[in-house]
Amino acid sequence: MDSRSEHDDRHITISYAGYNRPWAAWIAHQLTARGHDVTLTRFDPRVDVPFEDEFAALLDTPGRLLLVLDNWYFGLGPIAAHDWDRVLRRTVPRHADRLAAVTVATRPVPRAVALLGPADLHDLDEQEAARRVLRELSIDTAPLPRAATAPRFPNEPPEVFDTPRRNARFTGRDPELERLRASFTAGSTEGADTRIVLHGVSGTGKTQIAVEYTHRFGSEYDVVWWIDATHRAKARERVAALAPRLGLPVGERIGERIRAVHEAARAAAPGRWLLVFDGAEDPAQLADLLPDHRAHVLLTAGTRDWTDVPGTRVIDISAFTRTESVAYVRRRVPRLTVEEADELADAVLDLPLLLAQTAAWLAANDVPAADYLGTLRATPEPGTPDDTEYPPGFRTAWSTTLGTLRARNPEAAELLNLLAFFAPGEIPVRLLTEVRYGDLPASLDALVRDPRSWHLALRRLSEYTAVRLDYEQELAENPAVEQVRMHRLYQRFLRESLTEDERRSYADTACQVLVGADPRRPSDTRDWERYALLIPHLGFAGAFDSPRQAVQELVLNCVEYLRLRGEYRTALKLCDEVLAHWERALDPAHGALLALRNKLGGLLRLAGRYTEAERLGRSVVAQLTAVRPDDHPELLRAKDGLGSTLLALGRFPQARELFTEAAARFADQFGTEAPQTLAARHNQGLALLLLGRYGEARAIHRDVLQTRQRRLRSRHHLTLHSGTVYARLIRLLGDYPESVSRLEQIVRTLRQTSDERHPQSIMADHQLGVSRRRAGDIPEGGERLASAARRAAQVLGPLHPDTLVVEADQSTFLREHGELSSALRAAESVARRYEELLGPHHPYTIGALGNLALAVIHTGDHRLALHLTERVHHDMAEAVGRDHPWTLGCALNLSGARSLAYEVDGAWELSRETVRGAARALGAAHPLTLSARTALADDLRALGRAQEAAPHEREAVRTLGDTLGPQHPHTRDAQRRLRPYWDFEPQPL
Repeated sequence: MDSRSEHDDRHITISYAGYNRPWAAWIAHQLTARGHDVTLTRFDPRVDVPFEDEFAALLDTPGRLLLVLDNWYFGLGPIAAHDWDRVLRRTVPRHADRLAAVTVATRPVPRAVALLGPADLHDLDEQEAARRVLRELSIDTAPLPRAATAPRFPNEPPEVFDTPRRNARFTGRDPELERLRASFTAGSTEGADTRIVLHGVSGTGKTQIAVEYTHRFGSEYDVVWWIDATHRAKARERVAALAPRLGLPVGERIGERIRAVHEAARAAAPGRWLLVFDGAEDPAQLADLLPDHRAHVLLTAGTRDWTDVPGTRVIDISAFTRTESVAYVRRRVPRLTVEEADELADAVLDLPLLLAQTAAWLAANDVPAADYLGTLRATPEPGTPDDTEYPPGFRTAWSTTLGTLRARNPEAAELLNLLAFFAPGEIPVRLLTEVRYGDLPASLDALVRDPRSWHLALRRLSEYTAVRLDYEQELAENPAVEQVRMHRLYQRFLRESLTEDERRSYADTACQVLVGADPRRPSDTRDWERYALLIPHLGFAGAFDSPRQAVQELVLNCVEYLRLRGEYRTALKLCDEVLAHWERALDPAHGALLALRNKLGGLLRLAGRYTEAERLGRSVVAQLTAVRPDDHPELLRAKDGLGSTLLALGRFPQARELFTEAAARFADQFGTEAPQTLAARHNQGLALLLLGRYGEARAIHRDVLQTRQRRLRSRHHLTLHSGTVYARLIRLLGDYPESVSRLEQIVRTLRQTSDERHPQSIMADHQLGVSRRRAGDIPEGGERLASAARRAAQVLGPLHPDTLVVEADQSTFLREHGELSSALRAAESVARRYEELLGPHHPYTIGALGNLALAVIHTGDHRLALHLTERVHHDMAEAVGRDHPWTLGCALNLSGARSLAYEVDGAWELSRETVRGAARALGAAHPLTLSARTALADDLRALGRAQEAAPHEREAVRTLGDTLGPQHPHTRDAQRRLRPYWDFEPQPL
C-alpha cells in the first residue's frame, strides 16, 4: 500500500557519495526548478555500525529517496558487494514506492542493484539525462529554459580545466571539503573569502584535498587551473600558460601573459574561476601572481606565514580521523580486519602519507599485519638534528618498502634513486627516455629502451612507494607516463639513505639527463617550453656544483632564456644562487664564472638596479683586465656591458669612451662589418645621441643601418632596430616627414614579421606616433601614442624603462590637446617613477619634471611653474651641460614661465642666449632654434621693442613654412604669436 502523503510526494531526498556531488547538485536543480523540495544527504557509512542500520537510516529521510549510484558509492565503508546484495534484496521490495536510482558507474556494481532499475546517465547529453531522471521519478519530462545560475551538467567540463588526475583512493575529508566550499560560496557576500590556504604539516594530504576539491566542485566553475607553486619560475610559467588557453591576445613574454590573465580574472571572463597554488610556502614570492579580485584562489602550504597576509583565510588540515584511517586502509587492503586497520593507523599516527605507503606495501605483500606492525614498533628511529619534520615510524615504514623493492625489482629501485635527484613535484620522466645511448648507467639504459620493462618499473614504483604517476593521454588505450610526483619528505628520505658516493653518482647522471635535454638555443622561442621544464631541476640535480663544462653551459643557457623571456627577477635569483656555488669552486678568471657575472650585470641593469650593475660591471672589467689582453673579446664585451649601465645611469661621456674603444678593437680583430663591431658602434651612436651630438650620431647609425641591410637583409630584427633609431635621429634633427616615411615602412614590416604586442613593434609604433605628431598629423599621432601606451603597460609592465618613455610622450600629447587632468596625473606618475628608478639627478628624471611643469603652466599656477622650470633648467645644465639640446629646450620653457610671471627682462635675456645656443648646436633652421626666435620676438614685444622683434618673427615664420609647411601647427602657432614650448622626449636605451 502507498503510505506517502501529498507532502512527501513533493519532497525528494538525494543520497550521493561525496565523490559525485556535481551529479547530486545538478539533479537537485532539475527537481527544484519543477517545484519539488530537495534534501541532499551525503552517504558515508561508518565501519563500526552494521551496514543494515546505516542503510535503514537513509529510509528515515523525508519523501522519496533517489540514490545517485557510482562505483565510489559502493566503495564506501568499505562495504563488500555481498553485503550490498543482502541489504538491497531485503530492503528494495519493501520500499519500492519510495526508492529510485540513477547510475553513473563505469565498472560492475553489486548484482542486487538491478532491483532498483536505475536510470543510466553515463555518456548522455544534458537533455536526455534530465529526461531519464524525471522519468525515473515519474515527473513530467517537459524541458524547461536553462537558468543562468544552473549548475553545470557534470558530463560537460568547464571551458578550461587543467588539474592533476583525481585520486581514486581518496578517502574522507568531507567536512574539510564542505567547509572549504562554504567559505568560497559565501564569496558573493561582503567580507567572505576568495583566498583560502590549506595549512598543515607535511604528509597530511593538503594537496590531495585540493585535487579532490577541483574535481568535486569543478563543474561549478568555468576556469579551473592548477599551479605548482613550489618554485616561483614554475608558478609564473604556469599562470602565463593560462593566457593562450583562454584565447587572450598575448605575445611570448611571461609578464604580459600574467597581466592578461589577471585582467581576465578581474573581468570574470569567462565566468567563475578557481586557481590552485600548490606548495605556496612563500607569500612574498607569489604576491604578484595572485589575482586580486573575483577569482577563487586555493593555496596549500606548510607555513603559517599566510596568516599575516590580508584577505587570506587559513584552514588547518590535520591527520585523518581514526574512522577515515580505517576506511582508507580497509579499502586498500580488504583482507585486514577493522582492528588491524585501527592498529596500523595508530602506529603511523593517522598520517595520510604514511598510511598510503604502508597500505600499498601490505596490498602488494601477503604479510600478516601483525608482523608488519611488529617491525614498525620494534625498530628504533635514528635521531637526526632536523628529525622534527619527520613523523614517527616513517623511516621504518619506508625502509621496509624500499628494501622489498630493491629485492624484487632492483632496476626500479635504481630508477627511484635517480628520480630523487629531480624536483619532487613534477618529475618529467620522458626526459630519461630521450637521453643518448650511454648517458645512463647500463642497467637504467637498458630499462628505458625496453618499453615493457620501463612501464612495469614505473608501475612498481606507484605500487610500492610514495610516488604517483601522471599520464600524457588519459583517454588513450595505452597512455604514456608523462611525469612522476614524489612527496618532498620521501625524496629527502631517499637521498639520505644513499652514501655520499652514490649521491654524487646519481647527481651526475641527473645532470647528464638535463644536459641531453638542453636545446642549446635559449633565444629560440620554440625551445622556451623546454627551458621552463628544466630550470626547477637544476638545484636538485646538483648542477650548480658540477665541474663539467656542458652542465655549466646549461646553467648559463637557462639564465639567458630567463633574460630573453623578460623574467628578470627569477633570473637574478638563479644567478645569485649559482654565483654562491661557482665563486667557491671556480677560479676568479674561469670563463663560466665571468660569463655568469657579465649576465648578472646585464640583468641588474634590465631590472633597474643600475648602481649594483655598475659595481659588478667595474669588478668584472677589473678582473678581466688583470688576466686578459686589452683586445680580448671577453674584456671588450664586459666594457660594452659596463658602458650600457653607465648610459642608463646618465653618465653619457664615460659610456661613449667605452663604446668607442670596444668598437675600434672589435673592428681591428673581426672587421668593420662584424656583428660585435656593429653592436658596439650602435651603442657608440646611442651615446652620441644622448650627448646631444645628433649629427655625429646620425652618421654612425646610418652606416650601421646600411651595413646591416647588406649583411642581414632588411627584415632582420637588428636591421629594423637600427632603422628605428636612425628614423628617431632624423626626427631629432627636424626632418619630420622623412622620419615618418621611414617609420611607416618599419612598422609595416614588423606587422608582417612579429606580433603587434612584441616590444620592438610597440616601440616602433610609438616612435611613429611621435614623428606623426611632430609632422602635424595630430589625430593619427595621438591614436598611435595611446595604443603604444596601452600595449607597453600590458606587455612590459608599469616600471619598465620603455613604458616610461612611452607614457612620458603620451602625457605631453594629452597636455597639448586639452586633457589637462589626465596629463597632470600622467606627468606626475612618470616623474615619480623616474625618480624612484634613476634618482633625482638623472637627466630623464629632470626632463620628466620639466614636462610636469608645462602641465602646471596650463593650470594657471604661474609661480609654481616658474619655480619648477628654474629648477629643471639648472639641474639639466648640471647633468648634461648648458649647450645640450635638452638644456636649451628647458631654457625655452623657463623663458616662457618668466614671461607669464612678468619677469620680462629675465625672459628676454634667456631667449636671446637660447637662440644663439640652439643655432650652434642644431643649426639656424632647426625647429628648436626657430621656437627660440619666436619666443625672443615675443619677449622683445613685451619690452616695447617691436621693431627689433619683427625680423626675428618674420625669419622664424618663413623658415618654419619652408621646412614644415605653411599649414603645420608649429608654423600657424608662430603666425598667431602663440608662445612656443619644448617637450622632453626620453630616448629608449
